[in-house]
Amino acid sequence: MLLDGRKIGVVEDDPVMGESLLQRLTLEGYDVDWWTCGHDAVTGIGERGHDLVVCDLRLPDMHGEELYEKAIDHAETPPFLFITAYGEIDEAVRLMRAGAGDYLTKPFAMDDFLGRVEDLLSRRPPLPGKTPVLGVSKPMRAVERLLRRVADLDSTLLITGETGVGKEVCAQFVHDISAAAKRPFVAVNCAAIPAELLESELFGHEKGAFTGAHARHLGYAERARDGVLFLDEIGDLPLALQVKLLRLIQERAFNRVGGAAAVPFDARVICSTNRNLEAAVKIGRFREDLYYRINVIPVHVSPLRERQDDILPLLHHYTEHYALAMSRPLRGIAPHAEEAALAHDWPGNVRELCNRIERAVALANREFLSPGDLFPEAEPTSDNSTHELSTLAEVRDAAERRQILRALETTDGQVAKAAAVLGVSRTTLWEKMKRLGIKTEA
Repeated sequence: MLLDGRKIGVVEDDPVMGESLLQRLTLEGYDVDWWTCGHDAVTGIGERGHDLVVCDLRLPDMHGEELYEKAIDHAETPPFLFITAYGEIDEAVRLMRAGAGDYLTKPFAMDDFLGRVEDLLSRRPPLPGKTPVLGVSKPMRAVERLLRRVADLDSTLLITGETGVGKEVCAQFVHDISAAAKRPFVAVNCAAIPAELLESELFGHEKGAFTGAHARHLGYAERARDGVLFLDEIGDLPLALQVKLLRLIQERAFNRVGGAAAVPFDARVICSTNRNLEAAVKIGRFREDLYYRINVIPVHVSPLRERQDDILPLLHHYTEHYALAMSRPLRGIAPHAEEAALAHDWPGNVRELCNRIERAVALANREFLSPGDLFPEAEPTSDNSTHELSTLAEVRDAAERRQILRALETTDGQVAKAAAVLGVSRTTLWEKMKRLGIKTEA
């Protein structure tokens, strides 16, 4: 599968090796930059938006690990394919565990090298023109890119963010794109299960372990088998159980309540929380050793108010979803309802948005949702006067403006490419943009 058009950076100080990699990758259809020192590479990676970096571990001005650490300061760090000598394998493996990507030892066959390149690029988000899965905003694109990079690793993920931002959606996404997609995904809400039942529910129990234990019960950890155990709201886990969870992760084994034999644990652990675990560690409410065990790969999901580009796509997605589910003859959302949604702070994040739309669709008595449908608590008492209705021209212009903005977003503001995505000529798109007041630097 040729992934031509992707940008690849090559960091190699050996002129023969560098030239060889440059020529072969270019012949394969990739857009290649070649640097001979780490300093130039760090600058170039930050400016060009590469999809992959091929990097020698030994560079004249810095170690490859130092270059990688500098590169990950950028919001959307590409995966790294490290080229190593035999004695550097341990260093390369450590970098892989940190999410770097892959490594090859010298000497290597070019076919093997190209296979690794293709494999790493195939895990990347869609090219411009295809809508990302988790959101179109820059923060969610960065989250999706990170999750794609670590999907097939065994390392523990800690997904943080406010209530309702979509932490479980991210955990499910990682599972769905991984090699373990057909294996179990077991979600446990640590805050929803009473503390006295949580150990039995998490680890299971043997027959006769306590009053009422009439048969062996398999807990969530055992039911996860070789898939994913997702521990939601891990910050609410009682201290006594934190010790047992630490053992589960460290020793890959656990004991059922009342059981003597250790049960092997093969699942990947993904945790999430809306709490500040570092602060909880300082006041003794969360074990420090467990915190470092689960925080191997941190993933932060921003609140909806900080990623406004996602509001309208989510609004329309869930409106269509609920209208179809409820068989409602809705035609869309009025422009002034969109403006009200963009102005709202969304303290409940995506969960609040979803709930508001479900209620609005269920109770709507018009073809287009109005601000009063979405935010009835802010609607003054009045009759259903025509001031809430939009003209067809307003609705059409709002829809066109929204679609053009989406196309420009996915093509990085390139009008010619956006026109191709929208199925119109460049001239037609320019005219519509001028009429709708849309500006771009491209």
